[in-house]
Amino acid sequence: MEGYGDFCPLSRAAEIYATRWTPLIIRNLQFGCSTFTEIRDGLPGISRTVLTQRLRMLEHHGLVERDSDGYRLTDAGAGLEAVTDVLGRWGERYLEMRPEHYDAGVVLWNFCKHVAPAELPEERLVFRFDVRDDKRYWMLLQRPAAEICFKPPGYDEDLVLVTTSEWLTKWYIGKVSLGDALHAGRMELQAPLHLERMLAAMGGKGAYEPEVAPV
Repeated sequence: MEGYGDFCPLSRAAEIYATRWTPLIIRNLQFGCSTFTEIRDGLPGISRTVLTQRLRMLEHHGLVERDSDGYRLTDAGAGLEAVTDVLGRWGERYLEMRPEHYDAGVVLWNFCKHVAPAELPEERLVFRFDVRDDKRYWMLLQRPAAEICFKPPGYDEDLVLVTTSEWLTKWYIGKVSLGDALHAGRMELQAPLHLERMLAAMGGKGAYEPEVAPV
């Protein structure tokens, strides 16, 4: 790729980091994605060819390395965590979301990545999300990691949430609490009280600085 031809460290870093898709690939690796498929699942708009090219570029510059278990960030790649964090906080503060940014599948994929192993129950739980303007999704909450499914997983459903992509996103990033969304009629929930509380506590995970308490 053509560079800036500038000695400045910012320009040399931007030649790598500021290429299209690269910040999101690095973000997914920070989330713990390691295989090509896992990385791509969190980037629904990327082609296999472009992802391959970006990973090769990151390997070439020593930001990513690959072994039998897949890809992982090197020390240099991990050093970009602060850059990713600052850029995300800037975007959250200064850029407004538009309708094209509401994607239930992306939200739920991110949701799974933000569920810590310690938050997972000992017994498997199945949460169903009926997204009116999209489709139906199922989330398996079981150890060792939460997982999103696009087809019925074949287990009993423990919770059903009915909403839209917009309000699912707003709840996930902490713009609104679950209780407020239910009270306003933006969401409908079928679940026992202890699971309602569990779901409510998971709100706001997609925000750098939640605006409301996620309960």
